Amino acid sequence: MLNILKRLWVEEEGQGLSEYGLILALVAIAVVAVLGLLGGNLSNIFDQIASKLNIGG
Repeated sequence: MLNILKRLWVEEEGQGLSEYGLILALVAIAVVAVLGLLGGNLSNIFDQIASKLNIGG
């Protein structure tokens, strides 16, 4: 049992995949945060563009 735990601790296969997963999670959190902060402004900008293009009205 101890040998299995040592091998799992030292083994580096899959380490790169977990790092990519962490980076992807951080990027996703940043995107959600930015969209949360700018969501109202983006909605107003798209509404102005739509009104200038006479879409949806």
